[in-house]
Parts: sequence; structure tokens; C-alpha cells
Amino acid sequence: MADRIGFIGLGIMGRPMAKHLIEAGYEVTVWNRTASKTADLVKAGARLGSSPKDVASRSEITITIVADTPDVRQVILAPDGVIEGATPGTVVVDMSTISPIATREIADALSRRRVETLDAPVSGGQKGAIEGTLSIMVGGQPEVFERVLPVFQKLGRNIVHVGGSGAGQVAKACNQLVLSLTLLGVAEALTLARKAGVDPAKVRAALLGGFAQSRVLEMHGQRMLDGNFEPGFRTRLFHKDMGIVMETGRASGMPLLGAGLTAQLYQMAMSRGLADMDYSALARMIADLAG
Repeated sequence: MADRIGFIGLGIMGRPMAKHLIEAGYEVTVWNRTASKTADLVKAGARLGSSPKDVASRSEITITIVADTPDVRQVILAPDGVIEGATPGTVVVDMSTISPIATREIADALSRRRVETLDAPVSGGQKGAIEGTLSIMVGGQPEVFERVLPVFQKLGRNIVHVGGSGAGQVAKACNQLVLSLTLLGVAEALTLARKAGVDPAKVRAALLGGFAQSRVLEMHGQRMLDGNFEPGFRTRLFHKDMGIVMETGRASGMPLLGAGLTAQLYQMAMSRGLADMDYSALARMIADLAG
């Protein structure tokens, strides 16, 4: 087991994830672009890195979880990035949700330095990060996956090695595709009930007992009923993810009819000022369209 872990990116997902690793007894070095977000972790026992390069130089496994593809390129490939500090035989694990194409390019750049890589995006939101119950979908070499598996087991429950480099990101794109269409279905169903003069809360209760049951109906359906769109995962990030879904479809020659519709709806949500609300705020778009 590797004992020294670097952790870069301490947002609503990264901060609780890093805390789990500290509590598990790992020697964790942290860095975040907004330095104030490191304070509670340093108080909990983490070491403070001065840059991504510095974090990687102190770590056997360096984990990154940042917002978007350009951010991953910056923290890994920039002059003061992870690539400048990582030594041969160490592992870089990107747990962000980014383009599979970019993932493979970054993996190739690190491979030329004899640094191993895994792409390991997560699903489960802030709640899953806090509870350590994330679903983790992993791309990379099987032997590297086995090496990092004990670390993943401190962060999540459903951990699947999907395939080679980039496969984890493809799996995450598939996850977001299914999630987007399920969110749309739940939003339309609850709005239809309301428009037809039936209590949507009772409709949700009935659907939870049949084949329409899902975590989205359970959790986000309740959010929609309550009108509670405080962000667990922001609309602007899900909008970004739907862009990755569509890019992956184009690169694969795959027409994505349902995903194309939800991607457009999230574009509308962005233009209507919902960017920093929870992504279940798609329900507000549907309610508006329904009058």
C-alpha cells in the first residue's frame, strides 16, 4: 500500500474525499487554487503543498479532482504542474470528469516520463463524497488499478475497472447520459401530474413502488417537489458534462438523440441564470415550458 498521497482540488467533492484519506492514516499532501480551502484539512493532519509540482514530488499517488478539462491540463501539464514533480513509477489518478480524448493525451504525456495513470471519475455527488459511498469507474492498466484499489476503497463502494486509459471517462459520459434522461423523465412526470390536477407527491410515492423507481426519483424527485435547488452538484458542471457526452458521441460516430435534447435543455438552463443551482433545477425549466 502506498502511504504518501497527494490531493489536488478541494471543492465540494474533493475536500471530504481528502478527509477520508487523512482519517484512514495516509500521509496526505494537499493543494488547491483557492488556498483557504486547505485550512481545515491541514488542521486535520494534512501537509500543505506549495504547487501541484510540489505535491507530486512528495507523493506515491497523486489524485486530481478539478472542474473541467482545461483545469486538469493546467494542474498536470503546466510548467509547475504534476508532470514536473511526479517521479518514475508513481501514479497520477484523475478523478475529475473530463474528455476521454484529453484523458488519453494526458496519459501519453505522463507515460513518456514513466509515470502511471488512471482515470477514475466518480458518481454519487456531494453526499456520496461525504459518506464515502461513491461509485468509481476506472480506466488504466489492471496492475495499476490493483495498486490503487485500497485507496479507492476509502472513497467509494462500487469500484469497477472498466478498461484501458480513457475507459473510465467513457463510462462517466454514459452515466451522465442516463442521469440526464432520468432527470428529464422525473421532471416531466411530476409536472404532468400537477398539470393534470393530481398531487405530484402522491404520484412520486406510487412510482417509487414500481419499475419507475430510481435514485433520481427518490432523491431529486423530492428536491423537485420541495423546490429545493441548493447545489449538491451545480447545473454549470452538469452542462459541462453533457458537452463531454456529446463530444464522445461525435468522436465515436454515435447519434445521441436523447442526450442531444437534454444538452439543449441544460444550455437553456444556463441562459436563464440557473448555473449555480443544483442540476435537478431542470425541473424549473420543465415547469416553465408547461406554463
